[in-house]
Amino acid sequence: MIALIQRVSQAQVTVESRTVGAIGRGILALIGVQRGDHSASADRLLERVLTYRIFPDEQGKMNLSLRDIGGELLLVSQFTLAADTHKGTRAGFSTAAAPEEAQRLFDYFRERAQATHGGVAAGVFGADMQVSLVNDGPVTFWLETPVAGGGT
Repeated sequence: MIALIQRVSQAQVTVESRTVGAIGRGILALIGVQRGDHSASADRLLERVLTYRIFPDEQGKMNLSLRDIGGELLLVSQFTLAADTHKGTRAGFSTAAAPEEAQRLFDYFRERAQATHGGVAAGVFGADMQVSLVNDGPVTFWLETPVAGGGT
């Protein structure tokens, strides 16, 4: 699984002119699911998102995590993160999980996040979403868990 995380002072996702998720200070995480990902991939990625140190401490160094600051988390599914872009001028999607499996894992990721961290909002899987944010820094990181066979 893949998470493109951005440190934000605020972010929101809108579907059909209706805000479906919004946060203040925290992380906007765009989530991509690859073929071969499973619940263990989601668990590991969630732990990394919640504990990745991207917030400044008293000395201004990135030593604090989302958990440390009690920040909020906005999750947005984005299948294009799983695209194969190694050659040509058009992305291929053979490396992305099938939509049903991707939705199952995204929903699992969201449910686990909501169960273990306060202040979690999410977009709508598969919807045409408009995402707005104020990237703080800017700070953006790509986190990935290895694709492995087996498991659910």
